[in-house]
Amino acid sequence: MESLKKALIFLLQILYPKQCLICGKLEQDTICSKCYKNLKIEGKIDVYNNKSFNEHLYLFKYEGKVRNMIIDYKFNDKAYLADLFTKTILKNEKICRKIKKYDIIIPVPIHKKRKSERGYNQSELIVRNLAKNLKTELVTDLLIKQKNTLPQSSLSKKQREENVKQVYKLQNKQKIENKKIILLDDIYTTGATAEECSKLLKRVRCKRNISTNNSKRYVRLEDRSRKSDVRCKKTEDEN
Repeated sequence: MESLKKALIFLLQILYPKQCLICGKLEQDTICSKCYKNLKIEGKIDVYNNKSFNEHLYLFKYEGKVRNMIIDYKFNDKAYLADLFTKTILKNEKICRKIKKYDIIIPVPIHKKRKSERGYNQSELIVRNLAKNLKTELVTDLLIKQKNTLPQSSLSKKQREENVKQVYKLQNKQKIENKKIILLDDIYTTGATAEECSKLLKRVRCKRNISTNNSKRYVRLEDRSRKSDVRCKKTEDEN
């Protein structure tokens, strides 16, 4: 049975050889070394003292090729690009070291109607891959989006803040008590979603909360965290 499985895998590799998901070059990895270098990865950390999170870690600026890939990933049925974004994160030692310091990783949720239309939560696909590769616990039933809101990209800064108010619900709180949490989303623009999610997470007795994004307007994998006044461990979150 094992030999048959290996033979099938070998046959599939011949019929459908692996290639770089950006340039199409035959490549054993999801991204070739040339395209990886051209992505202009920043991997910086912003620090805040006036938000519900203190730190914000991001990978890219939301422009050029990265912007096009994010749009394709979210809106053009190219879920397979989750592998590329995951691989990009895993190649960055600084980010991986940061993630490994935390106990739980969770995705920013999308409304069930939008998930049904799209077929997947773009943040959750990346989170699942990261959790598996970095041996970090994955929790997907913590934050729930109760209202199907307007897309944030179509709104002004003030409208974005209003658009996400009381939209999310926190459940299964016991899962994150005394835990350090990373919350991952794809794009960060004004931080309205991250702020709203962070407020909810701060109400739980967690240690620290950090946020990670695949992109900002400015596209990035973002990480923000802020020590809560309540006695909690560490939790990190963002959107």
